[in-house]
Amino acid sequence: MKTLKTLSILGLLAIGFLACEDDEGTDDGLEPVVLEAGTLSGGPFSFAVDGSPDLVSGITLTGFSGSGETQTYVITDDNKNILGLPPTLDALFEVDFDGAGIGVCYIYHLTYDGTLTGLEVSGNLDELSGMFDLSNFLVVNRNALDAGELVGGPYDFVVDGLPDMIMEISLDATNLNGDNQTFVITDDMGNILGLPPTIEAVKGVDFDQAGTGVCFIYSLTYSTEIGGLEAGNNLDDLEGVFALSNQVVVNRNALNAGALIGGPYNFSVDGTADMVTGISLDASNLTGSNQTYVITDDNLNILGLPPTLEALEGVDFDGAGIGVCLIWHLTYEGEITGLAAGENAADLAGNFALSNSVKVYRNPNAGEISGGPFTIVVDGTPNMVSGISLDNSGANGTNGTWVITDDQDNILGLPPTLTDVENVDFDAAGPGVCFIWYMRYEDGLTGLEAGNNISDLMGLYGLSNSITVTRN
Repeated sequence: MKTLKTLSILGLLAIGFLACEDDEGTDDGLEPVVLEAGTLSGGPFSFAVDGSPDLVSGITLTGFSGSGETQTYVITDDNKNILGLPPTLDALFEVDFDGAGIGVCYIYHLTYDGTLTGLEVSGNLDELSGMFDLSNFLVVNRNALDAGELVGGPYDFVVDGLPDMIMEISLDATNLNGDNQTFVITDDMGNILGLPPTIEAVKGVDFDQAGTGVCFIYSLTYSTEIGGLEAGNNLDDLEGVFALSNQVVVNRNALNAGALIGGPYNFSVDGTADMVTGISLDASNLTGSNQTYVITDDNLNILGLPPTLEALEGVDFDGAGIGVCLIWHLTYEGEITGLAAGENAADLAGNFALSNSVKVYRNPNAGEISGGPFTIVVDGTPNMVSGISLDNSGANGTNGTWVITDDQDNILGLPPTLTDVENVDFDAAGPGVCFIWYMRYEDGLTGLEAGNNISDLMGLYGLSNSITVTRN
């Protein structure tokens, strides 16, 4: 039996007076007042704070003899702050614990005599003052909604026209609560793409149809009505009491044609076969069921479709004449239209991807010059070269000029004709070495001016052999 929690001063004096009378052998029949609040049985209770009423039931009170003038039930938080005072067990059974939010409640039975100060909502049990007794307490756990935990992923798919489903995904529902559950698929901005109701329905979703990008999969739980839960809305706009699980990532990647390594290549269109060598394909990220190589001109007109790297290295680029070729690797799924010589790569239609391109320059042939070498003495007297000739029987290209450089390929002069070359005074250049070249080039060549370097030329051009002029 429990002792009194608090006694008034008069009560203590009365007990002391009675004790003194007992010691003297005078007994008038008075006994100390002992309160007993009994014992509560039931629980512990665990509820999800989800907007639905949560009521306790099955609680019983035993061991209460009816002592005390007044009885009530007391509900507190875990710091003994009083949240409610239902006067009867029936009133206790009508208390909605969902409204208290997340946390822990304690339920007590209390009996008291006279006036008990501090017994009010927002008071604290530790501050009660008067004659009272409290029973044991029952625990009510008010838990947050829990959508469980998704297990699986991340997943990586190639958007290639073939179905991409997730098979290895599961939901750990150990802590799952709430009256309603669904799964939610969003993009990486939280926009809802789909609401498969079960894990089996999630496994039936074809992520290939969503195109390239990123998807997130969630489990969602809720009890009361929830607003905004439909495809096309955003998770941030959901209204109601709900919980989301962790997210599982699905990466929807584009087709990847790999990366070509090699080049650029420079050939002279001179009637001699010109093949590329040392070209390779980095296929570490290659995807797609079908592959081929594609050769185009610089306007993307398709010139050839060698199916393998070996076939590519067997192509004679000299036969294409002067111009620029681009070599690509292509991967595709299903049907692809426009993939034929004579078509344009810009008009390809279907599910495909192209790699980077490797350039092949098919340059003009400048022919061959003869004469020299020449050695002159820098003495202030004009020194010209003579006896130079040009064999241009195999030459081609739209434009021609002569080029004089130093031994670092810096352009010193551009005499347009052979007569102009033989009128150049090399004495004026001072000691050093000059090279005389003949050049054929196409329109659009840039960088062809005195002071620039041959290596800075951009466009299609060809140089002959050179003749050396040594200036001592």
